[in-house]
Amino acid sequence: MAAGYINRGLTREDVDSSRGALVLEFGTDWCGFCHSAAPAVEEALSEFPSLKHVKVEDGPGRHLGRSFRVKLWPTLIILKDGREVARIVRPRNAEEIRAELVKVHDD
Repeated sequence: MAAGYINRGLTREDVDSSRGALVLEFGTDWCGFCHSAAPAVEEALSEFPSLKHVKVEDGPGRHLGRSFRVKLWPTLIILKDGREVARIVRPRNAEEIRAELVKVHDD
């Protein structure tokens, strides 16, 4: 199982200046929807091992999630060179995620 959600250290400036593909997954370690979606997220991401994936703890007072207007968990924000290219809210299966990841994958 993937590591838990980080609760600090990543800023919007870091994200905006990132190069290449990046997947931000907003949620919390205690969220039932996040736990339910985790197998699909892990399955889809396993096919793209070079993609950077960061699990970001979200909630009140968490500025990064607010800057992306995250409302529901989990929310996956897929970025290319610091720009959002896709958003998946409460993914239901790996195929839904895979269809978006293939658009930003460089390898």
